[in-house]
Amino acid sequence: MDAETINFIAIAVIMSFGVVGPAFAIGKIGSSALRGISRNPEASSKIQTSMVLAIAFAEALGIYALVVSLILKFVA
Repeated sequence: MDAETINFIAIAVIMSFGVVGPAFAIGKIGSSALRGISRNPEASSKIQTSMVLAIAFAEALGIYALVVSLILKFVA
């Protein structure tokens, strides 16, 4: 294999983990928040605020993977 093929494989692996990881994390965060709201509806505003913050952090990991893959695509 040449260097370009290995580079494309590395980009594919980074993006696959960068998409699947945050997707599972966001699903878990959402299901836990819905479970918490269903058990205690009075705390829904606090739970929703924490949920949005946690989803933003999980989504940031996907964006980091995108940035790394773009660096590999255009620089290396």
